[in-house]
Amino acid sequence: MVFSRHAACSQSASPGKRRATPIASIYRILIWTTPKEKFCDEIDDLAGCHGRPHFSKEITVEGVVKEFQYTNPHSWLLVDVTDDDGTVTTWGFEAEGPSRIRLSGIRPVDFLPGTKLTITGHPMKDGRPGAAWTRAVREDGVEFDPWRAERGADPE
Repeated sequence: MVFSRHAACSQSASPGKRRATPIASIYRILIWTTPKEKFCDEIDDLAGCHGRPHFSKEITVEGVVKEFQYTNPHSWLLVDVTDDDGTVTTWGFEAEGPSRIRLSGIRPVDFLPGTKLTITGHPMKDGRPGAAWTRAVREDGVEFDPWRAERGADPE
């Protein structure tokens, strides 16, 4: 039995309204109908991108902003990083959507293409050049923390 990450909502009899299926019911179905070795994979599918962490340790790189995708459901800060041998790799740093990171004081004009910065995040476990963005410092010294609002700190 495989659920998509959107299985938690089902269509009700009234058009335009959605009736939530209690997540505990879905977990019970999975527990009783799924072999134990597949259970974790089923939960991962159910949870979608919010399942088991896809990210590992913390890294810091220096680079130049290629593009800031201020979009839903997740924003992406694309940064061109030049290696010691001169090879340029585009890293993608993921953050929450615009409504969430705006609460932390982050706006699209803060990261225009060509902006130099040092950025820290939790890289993908599979080695791809992507990370969950935790902190960025522009060349002018201004620091941006996409989780500032989550921790209850006021944006500057």
